[in-house]
Amino acid sequence: MVIIEKQGILLSPSALEFEKNGVLNPGIYQENEQVHIFYRAVEDGNFSTIGYAKANRSNKIIERHKKPIITCDFDYEKHGVEDARIVKIEDTFYLTYTAYDGVNAMGALATSKDMIHFEKKGIITPPLNYKEYKFHLEHCNQGKLNPKYYHYYNLFAEIGMVEEKRRLLRDKDIVLFPRKINNKFVMLHRIWPGIQIVQFEKWEDLTKEFWEDHIKNLTDHILMDPFYDFEVNYIGAGCAPIETKEGWLMIYHGVCETNIGKTYHAAAALLDINEPKKVIGRLPYPLFSPSKEWELKGVVNHVVFPTGTALFDDDLHIYYGAADKHISVAKISFKQLLDELKKTMKP
Repeated sequence: MVIIEKQGILLSPSALEFEKNGVLNPGIYQENEQVHIFYRAVEDGNFSTIGYAKANRSNKIIERHKKPIITCDFDYEKHGVEDARIVKIEDTFYLTYTAYDGVNAMGALATSKDMIHFEKKGIITPPLNYKEYKFHLEHCNQGKLNPKYYHYYNLFAEIGMVEEKRRLLRDKDIVLFPRKINNKFVMLHRIWPGIQIVQFEKWEDLTKEFWEDHIKNLTDHILMDPFYDFEVNYIGAGCAPIETKEGWLMIYHGVCETNIGKTYHAAAALLDINEPKKVIGRLPYPLFSPSKEWELKGVVNHVVFPTGTALFDDDLHIYYGAADKHISVAKISFKQLLDELKKTMKP
């Protein structure tokens, strides 16, 4: 097993109106010894914006803004901008997030040259309602498809809402790789219950027709589905993958339903360095699970939700939302984690 050192709470809600109900699920960008934190801030009514703070390698907050750095500016995000992840590719910062309009939760993009001024690019996930989604999904290889991919269609059909054109496919946990691979952007996304991978040359390629073809061939694009007991309900991408000699290290979350409700765990896998759609290693147990009071009790109980990392020598810091109320940090040996993952690789 991998040894985890939980470092405690890094950020908590403050008295400021925009973040009084929760701070969680931070996008992380490491710049030498400093860590830029783009966190979800929740106010009354469950409205979310993105706040900003900066920490050092000792997990001391050295800067924290008193206003959101990213706010709800458009109808597609009028109820919240949530759960940011951020990477720098070439000379541009790409911040992906969940845009929530009160009904739909979809992936969106903002870009920046300085991590201060962001330009929003709009929705980047499939603009399909559930009837359209089912139509295209039926074209893919049903023998390889987890039947859970029909879950939300069946749910909305049962309650007579599947015909609603404004109720669009939920697609969250949008995570970019930190560099292009074979001259293409590589992006993880989550159509419930698994993690899918998509590659494209430019953002303009992500048209409705592109996504229709993607779903018609969805089994070719599923990176991972739930497999182990601790993640049996569903999984989702977490932190931006880390490039190593052994492959891309991917920290993700897995969810299982128990007699106490849903429990969110942190998990780890290793992807092929040149063909990232190929999983070459995967821990058969959680990397870490809710155990501390601030992870067990909060806005949503029993949650650790990893969304960013920073690497200081051999110390890998994993930043995560704790019970949808706080931001915490777990520390792990980078080498030990890779060694454990290599043990799961097939000869």
